[in-house]
Formats: sequence, C-alpha cells, structure tokens
Amino acid sequence: MIDTPTLVDQYCHGVLRTELGLGTFEARLGAQLGGTAALPAAGTTFFDTQTGFAVRRWCPPLLGLEPHCPPARYLARRRELGVAEAGRRLLRASGISTYLVDTGLPGDLTGPAEIAAAGAAEAHEIVRLEPLAEQVADTSGTVEAFLANLAEAVHGAAAEAVAFASGAGVRRGLAHTPEPPGPGEVRGAAGRWLAGRAAGDRLTDPVLLRHLLWVAVTAGRPLQLHTGDRDPSAVAGFATATAGLGADLVLLHAYPYHREAARLTAVHAHVYADLGPVLAHTGARAAAALAEVLERAPFGKLLFSSGAHALPELHVVAASTFRSALSRVLGDWVADGAWSRTDAQRVATMIAGDNARRVYRLGPAVSPRW
Repeated sequence: MIDTPTLVDQYCHGVLRTELGLGTFEARLGAQLGGTAALPAAGTTFFDTQTGFAVRRWCPPLLGLEPHCPPARYLARRRELGVAEAGRRLLRASGISTYLVDTGLPGDLTGPAEIAAAGAAEAHEIVRLEPLAEQVADTSGTVEAFLANLAEAVHGAAAEAVAFASGAGVRRGLAHTPEPPGPGEVRGAAGRWLAGRAAGDRLTDPVLLRHLLWVAVTAGRPLQLHTGDRDPSAVAGFATATAGLGADLVLLHAYPYHREAARLTAVHAHVYADLGPVLAHTGARAAAALAEVLERAPFGKLLFSSGAHALPELHVVAASTFRSALSRVLGDWVADGAWSRTDAQRVATMIAGDNARRVYRLGPAVSPRW
C-alpha cells in the first residue's frame, strides 16, 4: 500500500449550508460534471455517471450505511443527520488536512473558516480575479480610478490570499495573444466597459481580462488558470511570456486534455497541473488517467485537488479516488520492480500535499528526501 494520510486540497469551493432533496443534489452532481446546475434528462439520472457511482461507493459508510446503497436512502440519511453533521462527518473522513478555497462563486457556500472548522483542518483563501474586478468597477466612477483601484485591490489581496484564480482569463483573455495590452488599449477597453455596464455585470472584455492576469502576475502569488475543459495549449504563449517573473501558473480543469497539461509542466519551469477533475470525472478509470499524466509530467509539478463545489461528498470522492488510483498505479510499478517502494512513497507524498505546500508557501514538506 502507498500511504497518503493527509492531503492538501489545492483547489476547491465551499459547501452548501442548505438541505438538499434528490433533484437539487442531482443538479449539483451535474454541475460538477461540467454542465450547469440543471436536472438530468427525463428518464435518466446523474447518479448513473462515474461521479455518481463514486459517491455511492465512498460516502454511505461515512454516514452509517452500506456502500452502493440507493440514492434515495442515502439522501434520507443525510437529511436525518442534518446538513451540518453530515458535512462534518464527510469532510473529517476525507483525510484532507488543508483546503485552498476559491471564494469567487455565488451561492450560500461556506467560507475558508467554516470549512476548516467542519473538516478539522486548515483553510486558506484563493481570490478569483473577475469578481474582484467587478467589485472594483461597482465603486469606481472613472477609468483612471478603476484602473488604479484595480491594481491596489489585486496587490492588497495578495497580502492575505495564497493564490489568485481566473475563470474566463484563458478562454477569453488569452484567446488571441498572451502579451500584456498597452496602456492606451487598456484605458479604451475600460472606458467602453464602464460606460456600458450595470452594477453587477460580469467582466468579459478580452483586453481587460488579459490586463487583469498581468496585474496578478506582478503581485507574485500563484495564478490558477481554468482551461475550461479545453486544450490548455492556449496557455503556452502566456507561460513563455511570464517565465522568470516570479508567479507560478497552475492549470485547472484540463481533463480530457490532461496529457497536454502534463506536457506543459515539463516545458515550463513555473507551470503546474491540477489533478482534481482528471480523477473525479473518470471514477473507476481514474488509475488509467493518472498513469497517463505520470507518463509526461515531472512528479514535482502535479497537485492533488478535489475541485469540489457545494457538496462535501465531492471532497470525499476526490480524496478516495486519488488514494485508490495512486496506490494502484504506483503499487503496480513497485511490484514490477520498476520503482522502489521508497521512491513510490516519496512521490505519492509529494503529489498528495508537498508540492502544494511548496507552491503556495504553506509550510515545510513532510515527505522524505533523497
């Protein structure tokens, strides 16, 4: 067995404070699969997915039920315990010792302090850039004030947050060029956006998104980039342009392009890859997907995460699937004589948490060294 007693969840969101029925629970499962929080098609269920089967495998025993019990029975037990108690049991059984929480999504979600208390763990905030810029725009009357306040807000957030995250930056901001826009281009884009927006409107302007990414780079914190389940090669130019500037880039949600993400970590010294959705989406096939990533990425460039949003079950699924897949892949290599058990354990501990501790400056590593 490969031992990973504690994990650093390097990217997740809070969990819902509200009780969920079967329909709303399924909607959250569907959102985790990459869709919106919508119901499944008539006659189908989101429990009939790799993620749904994984929830039924790993979570019922933590609430006092048998594995693979019917969804209705599981949710009835969940409601019987109450959302707070069920959440505590699930999070504390996950083995996650540290949560890095993106607080930029709407909804009645727990913040870092609450998830830390529920999970008997540590937690730190990840600041999502687009909502931060939108908040600044809501309180800035002129273009000059907006741009000055934006830079101040980003650098101020860097004093407390462990990282920044961008949801639309890759998809829109880096779609055409990775280079920082010029001052005139930024002022023009800001003027058009501020003149046409109402309070609360989302930031979608490609020039401002690219500018926002570059402001974050200057703040010196790691920058997490949602590749949006698309080929992450669009990040390659940005990675080249930001080399040596002191900000690490972490590629999120690269599945099913996890091989390309792994390749980019080998090419660029400051690029890392997140394993969360790669494993959570593949369920029983997670070992095969993990082996594909390990074919190309340096082992010091891979980071465990759950990518979980709203459901504490997703933290459990991610942690359990990760441990199972890692033990299977590395265990097979040890059994074949390709790896020593000492090396396998060292690499497992790196990916489980030590790499994240180094990237986000969370404290000393725990894995044995050479």
